[in-house]
Amino acid sequence: MSESESSVIDQVTAHLKKAFGDTEPQRASVTFLGLESIDVLRFTGGTDEVEYVSLGCSRHPMGEPDQIVVDPDVGPRGEIVIRMYASAPLPGLHRSVAMLAAAPAVEGLVLTADALIDLGEPLWKGSRCSAVVLETDPIPPCPLSGDREDVNFFRAIPVTANEAAWIRLKGVDALRAAWAEAGIDVRDPARAGATIG
Repeated sequence: MSESESSVIDQVTAHLKKAFGDTEPQRASVTFLGLESIDVLRFTGGTDEVEYVSLGCSRHPMGEPDQIVVDPDVGPRGEIVIRMYASAPLPGLHRSVAMLAAAPAVEGLVLTADALIDLGEPLWKGSRCSAVVLETDPIPPCPLSGDREDVNFFRAIPVTANEAAWIRLKGVDALRAAWAEAGIDVRDPARAGATIG
């Protein structure tokens, strides 16, 4: 890791610890062939929620896959956040968070609010959800030194295969309306999928 990349990771780590009340997270590292490792931080903070946050996506700016020349300092940066109730174990979720965070490097994906990302496999063992839809997370953007863009945090909301199909057909706002109408709490690991007519 270059000094510049290390500086970004250090700044984002400090920013996250402050955002979660200076608590020390648990940390897992996931490595994919040909890529730098992605760390996943797990914050609990004594609440009934657990937050998984990627650390490593923001090492490099995100860019379209057809870009010929990539400036190592120019472009949007982001990290993934998943917020769930700590009512049940979530085995394998840290790996899914790392896969989502690796998508910009692997697929040239630029993380944006309302984007749908389909992993094609359960987000954790026993999960009904195999995809996520992104929205802007309450964690404020992390300013970086120099002329680099801030790091934005995107909350990844788990969705079922049927819900993902509904997003493709009708858009994410229609799914959010269905959740609200059915009183579905997307932080519940055992929630049912929205009934879509």
